[in-house]
Amino acid sequence: MASVFISHRGADQLAAEKLALALRDRGHDVWIDVWKINVGDSIVGRINAGLSEASFLILCGSSEPFVSPWVDREWMSALAGQLDGVNVCLLPVLLTGENLPFLLNDIRHANLILCWQDGIEEICRVLG
Repeated sequence: MASVFISHRGADQLAAEKLALALRDRGHDVWIDVWKINVGDSIVGRINAGLSEASFLILCGSSEPFVSPWVDREWMSALAGQLDGVNVCLLPVLLTGENLPFLLNDIRHANLILCWQDGIEEICRVLG
């Protein structure tokens, strides 16, 4: 069972939650904002805790062309940790579109747009 943090844009909330459910149904421990940040919680504190406990960060590619400061901080933190030797793996996933950071172009992504089931299986093979 892997510990997975799902980073997504607000416009993709429903698709991201569908992904989270699919991974949780396969036995993985999934962190997604709508499940883990409650009224009254510190947003930054909860995100920090989720990132620090995750072995995998799934970065969801979006059809939204706009930059998301939260998403950017999440994946950049994971990448910086990975470069510093922290045991975290960044997994780009095309969820609703192909807008992924240019810096990650050399990392193979899973494509949930082309075939949802194949993409989920591909992700789960990596998660173990």
